Amino acid sequence: MLFKREKYLQKIRPFYDAEDIIKVITGVRRCGKSSLMETIAEELLARGVNPDNIIYLDLDSRKHRKIKTADQLEALIESNIKRNGCNYLFIDEVQNVIGFEEVVNGFRTDGGFSIFITGSNSYLLSGELVTKLTGRYLEFELFTLSFDEYLQIKQFYQKPVSPNLTEEFNRYILEGGFPRTITIDDDLAKRTYVAGVIQEIFEKDIKRRVKVKDVAAFDAVRNYLINNFGATTSIKSLTEALIKNGIRITRATVSKYVQALMDAKILYECNRFDMRSKKSLSGAKKYYLADLSLYFSRNTDNRINYGPALENIVYLYARSLDYAISVGRVGKLKCDFIFRSPAGDYSYMQVAYTILLSHETEEREYRPLEEIRDNYTKYVGTTDYILQKRNGIRHINLIDHMASCKMF
Repeated sequence: MLFKREKYLQKIRPFYDAEDIIKVITGVRRCGKSSLMETIAEELLARGVNPDNIIYLDLDSRKHRKIKTADQLEALIESNIKRNGCNYLFIDEVQNVIGFEEVVNGFRTDGGFSIFITGSNSYLLSGELVTKLTGRYLEFELFTLSFDEYLQIKQFYQKPVSPNLTEEFNRYILEGGFPRTITIDDDLAKRTYVAGVIQEIFEKDIKRRVKVKDVAAFDAVRNYLINNFGATTSIKSLTEALIKNGIRITRATVSKYVQALMDAKILYECNRFDMRSKKSLSGAKKYYLADLSLYFSRNTDNRINYGPALENIVYLYARSLDYAISVGRVGKLKCDFIFRSPAGDYSYMQVAYTILLSHETEEREYRPLEEIRDNYTKYVGTTDYILQKRNGIRHINLIDHMASCKMF
């Protein structure tokens, strides 16, 4: 039995039978890409597709570990074709094969194949795939479990779910959303699993692609960004901080390592936008983690810094709903998030743990939104259950909002 990631399946279903479009599923390692593809195969079988018309190849498996070249991949696919008609070809971790693009494109061109591929890093959508297949593929980015999915999958695996959503939300922050951790009961074992994922990403998605001459320096860059997630950071300030700590490193190397972490989808970069000039701001950016467990697996302290934690969760939640996101600035004031929905509508949000304990905090969160002179929806998102009304700005409880999978 596989847990259905419905918010992603509903995006892909219209293209199940599309032979002219390659379906590319991307995401950080262990976020559930393989299970999503297996779910698609299950749905095809339930729809009446003959099992012989489904070809599923896991290139990370021991059976296929020697498949490294385009010719080997093509021969493997050919050997698995059992029937005529439309074959549904699933290739997991396709980037393991050098030159896979020509093979995949060849089967797409010949027709008779609906193709689904997965990859754990952004290299999958660079180089040859983009140049050869522009307009012929669709990317579906998968994230770790959002809070609504976290609650659903716990029920699916018959794990205890507290009736107190705040209690569950705090556990979600500490445990994160890697699906496999839901089946692990021991907290230390959960963290050990996530630490293993981090190492696997380095070995398989970074070391293979990026020449890391100084592993200690790379680890310092990675650890700094993981430990300071959600903070406004520039390559210059990061380089200076590392040098002060005795790390000999150049800005060019720091930039390369940061890009490698983003390509491996450990980090997501959020650009800043000036609301008055309507221009993107260069320099410092915010970096959010692919999953909060990446932080807690490396730190023994369980105390939650709700400011960046809430921002990180909201960022990933909005991304899972296909929002484009940036950090806003209104004069000298900052707006935590500017959202653009798939339909092209904008909304704005300030995120805080609570605004009820301090008038100063309330003013800090409302003032930037009151300075924005348009009629798009504006939110103050907190964990408060007593909600306010002020100048048409919507005060929402983030825990309830995300548990119900509501849009912004």
